[in-house]
Amino acid sequence: MAPFLLHKEFISYLVGEKRFSEHTCLAYSKDISQFFDFSAISEKRALREVDSRLIRGWIVDLMDNDVSSNTVNRKLSSLRTFFKWLLRENIVKHNPLKTVQGPKKKKHLPSFAKSNDLDTKKTQLLFGDDFDGIRDQLMFEVFYQTGIRSSELMGLLDANVNPESIKVLGKRNKERIIPISQSLYKLILTYREKRQLIVEKPKEFFLLNTGNKLYPKFVYRKINNYLSKATDLDKNSPHVLRHTFATHMLNNGAGLEVLKELLGHANLSATQIYTHNSFAQLTSIYSQSHPRGHKN
Repeated sequence: MAPFLLHKEFISYLVGEKRFSEHTCLAYSKDISQFFDFSAISEKRALREVDSRLIRGWIVDLMDNDVSSNTVNRKLSSLRTFFKWLLRENIVKHNPLKTVQGPKKKKHLPSFAKSNDLDTKKTQLLFGDDFDGIRDQLMFEVFYQTGIRSSELMGLLDANVNPESIKVLGKRNKERIIPISQSLYKLILTYREKRQLIVEKPKEFFLLNTGNKLYPKFVYRKINNYLSKATDLDKNSPHVLRHTFATHMLNNGAGLEVLKELLGHANLSATQIYTHNSFAQLTSIYSQSHPRGHKN
């Protein structure tokens, strides 16, 4: 079978069996197409001829073109999944990525906002009292108070928003329930009143003022605008509010296991990165509070 057809079959497998999101499948598809272009794979050059030397050459080429280590490793992950599938389908006899290691990742601590920057008395001044203003304020607060991902916020269903919790559909279609505060639910009721004037019985919880669904660029642009006004951070994406939620939870006594469940992480190692920020907070408190901790 020609590589192009195999490529299409592989993406169908990701959608049908692995149940990957549309965004993830698109990324996998682009990564594999890039490898095909680099290695000149066509009907003249079978996939079974691919070896570790060729893949390492691709890695070098990517890094020579200033592709970041994180992106290179993501592309290798796509290729690993593809060759595992090829093995399963008996299209290749061995996996050439077994001996291939990606470049070392640079560890960056997640950016997060300070608690006093997000004080309610300050942030509520950023928003209007019309439909757009109430919706934007609610999006901001849901990100900060629940730590959900942007895709999860856009996919939130009205039926899954209750007085005490929200039900979120996360990665790999895994559901989780996140508790919410009474103050957040009051804002939800205000939003629903204004939304009813646009759509009487909506399926999705968050909507544009036209009644249509939210889209990624809209959500990013809104949060970026408000967060840049509230903080002096260099990064002002929705994900920063997720990082902020996690860091503030740890700093105020939440355990890693609880935080893991709230964030929807598959394993604890993904959650542990926030302990670095938490430790920085503890160090600051120690240096200010302990008699021997003061710096001269």
